[in-house]
Amino acid sequence: MLSVLIMLISLVAIVWGADTLVNGSVAIARRYRISDFVIGAVIVGIGTSCPELVVSSYGALQGNVDVAIGNVVGSNIFNVLCILGLTAILWPISVSRENLKFDLPVCIGVSILAILLAFNFFNGAPVAINRLDGLVFLVGFALYIYVSFLRDRKNNPVQPSTDKSETPSERLWLSIAKVAVGLAVLVTGCQFFVDEAEQVALMLGVDEAFISITLIACGTSLPELAASLTAAFKRNTQLALGNVVGSNIFNVLFILGVSSQLSPLTGGGITMVDYAVMIAAVVLLFVVSLKGKISRTAGAVMLLSFIGYLYYLISLQ
Repeated sequence: MLSVLIMLISLVAIVWGADTLVNGSVAIARRYRISDFVIGAVIVGIGTSCPELVVSSYGALQGNVDVAIGNVVGSNIFNVLCILGLTAILWPISVSRENLKFDLPVCIGVSILAILLAFNFFNGAPVAINRLDGLVFLVGFALYIYVSFLRDRKNNPVQPSTDKSETPSERLWLSIAKVAVGLAVLVTGCQFFVDEAEQVALMLGVDEAFISITLIACGTSLPELAASLTAAFKRNTQLALGNVVGSNIFNVLFILGVSSQLSPLTGGGITMVDYAVMIAAVVLLFVVSLKGKISRTAGAVMLLSFIGYLYYLISLQ
């Protein structure tokens, strides 16, 4: 009973934190003429991926590669199929040419790279993702952030507003405070929710690899879910798309990069089916985005695909 109560309180905190985070992020984006997608990919996307970073890093330190890698794979699948599926059902998601030319191909590319390394395509060594691979991931992530801002500045050359009739410093301070407080509440609420849910699952005797790729992965993606749905309700679908794409790229390049520095990672109990679904999810996202919009029908297809994958995992238990 106590676990259920804690989970309910955590969900309330997650919703409030997401709303505050999105409001603060949008205000910063408007002030500095940063696109909604980039603010979603960088500030919201990276911020909401903090739980995945903590869980995967801790798993790597403990030598538990099923948690370290499974959390990333499961989160990326959940982000695309479930979060964007639900978001598109609520409100069709707009997709820009820049997203199709740069962001989505990068997301597909890093997912393929993760699979190639996980199955020792390059070196054939027992260790799938070693420290050198992880360093390449981290450099790649830094380049993605740099190029994203560079392209955004090129496409949005308008200078920041300097309206003397207002108090910009106070508005900026308030926006930053909203982002910080919202993110802190969001991540904390998520952590409490995942901890309680994991304890219940372990008591039921559920396999650890299954927990990592479903319960932990989906649980640590609750901030992305809350932020994206909140953005959808505010009709800010580019921020929702940026949140998911940015989170997926962050998960692979930064989280696996950091985790591999703590302890070299092997494939563990994550199967080729799991990796294949991760790739199929981002390819499906690209295909349904070609018309410049992810429709409600496409969102329903994505959500049903996630339910099918989840059913497959449950059937293995």
